[in-house]
Amino acid sequence: MKVTRTITVDRPLHTVVAYLTDFGNTVHWDPGTISCTRTDRGPISVGSSWRNVSTFNGRTTELDYRLERLEPARLTFVGHNDHATTVDDLLFAKDGDATTITYNAEITFKGLLRLATPLLHGRFERLADEVQTSLTAELELL
Repeated sequence: MKVTRTITVDRPLHTVVAYLTDFGNTVHWDPGTISCTRTDRGPISVGSSWRNVSTFNGRTTELDYRLERLEPARLTFVGHNDHATTVDDLLFAKDGDATTITYNAEITFKGLLRLATPLLHGRFERLADEVQTSLTAELELL
């Protein structure tokens, strides 16, 4: 399942990218995230990792996320557990004094859960709408 949302905030690109580079901040803007804890140390770089506990469709799940791409205008985080793989790919563009974010999220279920994919697509779309609203509000506070 894939969803894409575009968000424009009245904040400088470097500020937005710096904030979103720390995946632990998802606890502030992802309504499904219960906790997101860094599992390594040192400066955030490609390979940095987090343990994310979240709810989706009424179930609590844990995913181990890794920062796979860290570029001035793009971040990619990949999460894994026994039941799913997720990819959060964020592209950034300067828009005057504002920043436009194209947020692509994809979840691929494993095993028997793959059969539920069509049934869960509507819920995934609603979650993406909620993330768009809360992420916009959070970034406007920076």
